[in-house]
Amino acid sequence: MANRVTRMSVTLSSTRTRAALRTSARVSGELLLVLVMAAVAVWLMGRMWSVIWPLIVGLLLTTLTWPAARFLRRRGWPPALAASLVTVLFLLIAAGAVALIAVPVASQSGELADGVVEGIQQVREWASGPPLNIGDDQITGAFDSATARIQDSVGSMVTTVVTGVSTVVNGVVTAVLAVFLMFFMLKDGPRFLPWLARQLPGRLAGDVPAVAERGWATLGEFVRSQAYVGLLDAVLIGLGLWIVGVPLVLPLAVLTFVSAFVPIVGALFAGFVAVLIALVSNGPTDALIILAVIVVVQQLEGNVFQPMIQSRGLGLHAAVVLLAVTLGGSLAGIVGSLLAVPVAALVGVVWNYMREQLSEPLPESEPEPEPSPVTGVGGSPA
Repeated sequence: MANRVTRMSVTLSSTRTRAALRTSARVSGELLLVLVMAAVAVWLMGRMWSVIWPLIVGLLLTTLTWPAARFLRRRGWPPALAASLVTVLFLLIAAGAVALIAVPVASQSGELADGVVEGIQQVREWASGPPLNIGDDQITGAFDSATARIQDSVGSMVTTVVTGVSTVVNGVVTAVLAVFLMFFMLKDGPRFLPWLARQLPGRLAGDVPAVAERGWATLGEFVRSQAYVGLLDAVLIGLGLWIVGVPLVLPLAVLTFVSAFVPIVGALFAGFVAVLIALVSNGPTDALIILAVIVVVQQLEGNVFQPMIQSRGLGLHAAVVLLAVTLGGSLAGIVGSLLAVPVAALVGVVWNYMREQLSEPLPESEPEPEPSPVTGVGGSPA
């Protein structure tokens, strides 16, 4: 008997197809509405950024100084006195860090200036020899051309200087507001969540304070992990500077630790200063060695240490940390890189809380009957 192939025709159900399309359209519309609301929220934050940015900096500073204030409050200190003492100590430590960097550099400014001139002369002599063979007339012509371009762009330079001065002024205002907000958060922070719970209706009175408390703990973990990363950078780079014999090791290590709290630009600035001092004091060979040390340490920090430390403290995978920093930098530059990790961690906090509240409890399994010495297992006669 010949083999027969039976073909079964499958027809789509029109009723199920329309139901699936309606469900897809409804879900798409809801997602679009959520995205529109998120875009509106981001736009409003951009319009109020002059207030939101000092608040964010104040929150980060508060998470850094709150353990000291909490210690004093538990010892019976009044909240205002504890907050005042912690704020003054924070300002003294910040001023001490600046002095630790600035005073040694200022005391050796003459030597550094002579080293810069000598370094420029060495570069000029190197450029005049093989393989470049650039003559003095060519170098002079390049300087004259650069001078002419600078003279032609005086207007744009003035605009740039004015913009830079405005940025510095805004930074100072932001820092002052952040310190005042830090003081008030240290003083009245524990009363905020109970007050917020009284202002919210219904279930929000419990949900919002719970999420805020978890978010506060997450911000604290972020600041501590960033401090660990900065300390690791300062130790490794400072050790490299000490081995090579570069002066100003301690100020450069402190500068590396402080700049670790500012992603990308902070590392570049600290590395540039270290390489420049190595160049003007020890020569180009040691400067290249220091540059190699800084590049290796920064690569280890960005790809190994920081994702590992922050992923453990914040409950985020190392790949999520890397992607968050990349996305934040592409969307909002330096500020986006700085806020990317804590924002991702806060999003994770909100998501986990919502999942806990929306998940259904598991059905309770009926307990198995205990074996009886008389009836045996399961109640059956032995």
